[in-house]
Amino acid sequence: MSEDKEIDKVNVTVFGTETEFDGEIEFTDKLIITGKFTGKIQATGDLEIAKNAVCKVDTIAARSVVISGSVEGNIEASERVEICSGSTVIGDITTARIRIANNVNFEGQVTMIDKEPDIDLFSAASSEYKKAMTLHSDTIQ
Repeated sequence: MSEDKEIDKVNVTVFGTETEFDGEIEFTDKLIITGKFTGKIQATGDLEIAKNAVCKVDTIAARSVVISGSVEGNIEASERVEICSGSTVIGDITTARIRIANNVNFEGQVTMIDKEPDIDLFSAASSEYKKAMTLHSDTIQ
C-alpha cells in the first residue's frame, strides 16, 4: 500500500489571496490561484481559479481547468473545463469535456476536441487497437 500512496502524491501550489503575479507560469501538478494573475499559463497539470480570483491571460493551457472566479482570455484544456456558479469567463474554450453551471457569465465560443486513445495504431496489434477504440467510444458521451 505504501507504493499507492507514493503515486497519489501531487504537488499543490497555491497563489494566496494577497498574491498578484504578472508573467508566464509552467507547472506539471496542480496550481490554485486565489489572488490576481496576468499573463500566460502553460501546464500539463490541473488549474483551479478560486472564487475571488481574477485572471487576465493570453491563454491558459492545462489538463483541466476549474473556474470559480473570473477569467478573461482563451482556455485550452486537454481533458476538461468546469465553470462553477457565480463565475465569469470571457474568451474561447477548447476542451474534450465541459461543464457550465447555472448563474455563469460566459462570453465566447466552445470548441470540443476528440481525445484519441494513447496508442500508436501502426505498432499495435489489431486486438490492442480494437480494445483501445472500444474504451475510447465508451468515454465519449
